[in-house]
Amino acid sequence: MLKVLLVDDEPFILRGMKELIDWEEEGFKIVGSAPDGEEALHFLQDHDADLVLADIKMPVIDGLELLRALRESEKFQDVYFIILSGYADFQYAQEAIKYACTDYILKPVEKEKLIQALRKVRGMKDIELEKDRETKKLENAYLAGKLISIIQGRFDPLTFEYVRQHMYLSERVRYVEILVDGDDYEDECEDTVKRANQKQLYKACVDYLQDDSAHCVMDVSIQEKVYDVGFVLCGYMYESTDIKDYLGDFMKYLREILGLPVIMLVGKEVKNLEEIAKSYSTTRMLRSFQGFREKKAIYYYEEEMQIHTSGIMLCKKSLDILLNAIEQNNHTEIMKAVDSFYEEMKQRGIAGDVMRLNINYLLFQLLHLASELDDSVNQEEILRMISEGTFEKGILRGSKAHLCRVACEYGDYLAQMRKDSSRGILGKIEKEIRERYAENLTLKELGEKYYLNGAYLGQLFRKKFGQSFKDYLNNYRIEQACQLLLRTDKKIYQIAEMVGYHDLDYFVNRFISAKGCTPAKFRKQAKTRAERKE
Repeated sequence: MLKVLLVDDEPFILRGMKELIDWEEEGFKIVGSAPDGEEALHFLQDHDADLVLADIKMPVIDGLELLRALRESEKFQDVYFIILSGYADFQYAQEAIKYACTDYILKPVEKEKLIQALRKVRGMKDIELEKDRETKKLENAYLAGKLISIIQGRFDPLTFEYVRQHMYLSERVRYVEILVDGDDYEDECEDTVKRANQKQLYKACVDYLQDDSAHCVMDVSIQEKVYDVGFVLCGYMYESTDIKDYLGDFMKYLREILGLPVIMLVGKEVKNLEEIAKSYSTTRMLRSFQGFREKKAIYYYEEEMQIHTSGIMLCKKSLDILLNAIEQNNHTEIMKAVDSFYEEMKQRGIAGDVMRLNINYLLFQLLHLASELDDSVNQEEILRMISEGTFEKGILRGSKAHLCRVACEYGDYLAQMRKDSSRGILGKIEKEIRERYAENLTLKELGEKYYLNGAYLGQLFRKKFGQSFKDYLNNYRIEQACQLLLRTDKKIYQIAEMVGYHDLDYFVNRFISAKGCTPAKFRKQAKTRAERKE
């Protein structure tokens, strides 16, 4: 509702104005009245008003003087003003226009003319609000871009100063990665679904954080194809409680609102925002090791990732033997080395957090080996997917059986990279899609067929084609459906089946997403265009 102040020295006119129309129906609310311009100025010092309707002739301060006073005051320059006048003299109207009077209505005031003037004000206010929203949107986007550059460690003093001026910051800072990560989410969900979920997640984060919403940004890890929401957590946010209670409440809200398997990866605490890139790097590493951890809603770097490479707590000799066996891709030696590693930990009484430290050392070394062979793909994400892909029900995460499977598959993966046979395989897979698009094709199946790790294959495919395997396959199916719609009279459900969709609703939704209309409308429009040409 826009707030209205009525100003007139005749009480019966004020009463008549209040009763002349249904103000609320027009989107206005009368918040006060005054007998002259002086009283009106006093009222506006303590109350807000969007619109002033004032008589032109009043004692003390008349309508034109009131209008001039408002326009000369920085505080009231944006207040809309309508003059009510019993004078049709052009000089009065000219003076009113000079001071940006919104409208000039002659008395006696007619209902329709007043409604017309109010709707004009309403329209102007809507335009003003839309401009403010667009300006705010651009400002937020600019601030988010600056913040992301700081998170990624790419900033200059001016960038940091801008962010510092536009955000409330404090000591004790962490980067928190928030994302959706359910079972088979990476392999089974298309990029469009992931993107939609990411936007919903971002909105929920912003709604929860309210005044601190600028601390939340999207697409920090976009180059890694991670559909994340980044959150810069400052110490002041949880100074009255514990960090785990604060993030626990935040997580509970997100999961209840979205109904999605949201997780948080909480990076290492750093001193201030200037060091946030260090915290960001720890969340990336935490994400890659996540597949070798027990499923949790929130992972803390300090609990999951600490490594001590000195002292008697690290089984370095056993781990180096295991690493050598993995590098040589000798499955027999890998299993022997895993047995020796676990036997040594048992003899030394190593368990719990200390066991995790040893596993972390191994995983860090595996990442190093892979990155030396190919640092152009996201090796951390491949390690996570191998860890997840080798895990089965009945096997404990991080157990000897799980580690054995991860080590053997990682040995295969390193061997595949050394052969550098992926280029020809991508061409074969593209051919497979063209010939078998109607079948239930998966990266896992194709990886097994061509002896290439599915996670690595997915990364290579995205790198070459700029989209996930799933999206590429769906887009190809939709293009084939278009051809069938144009060249045959087959029913929609038949075409859906022919191109690989066994759920008609899903097919229609995918078609609308790709082509902007339903299959039936697409066929009808094409037929109409063809008839016009004839």
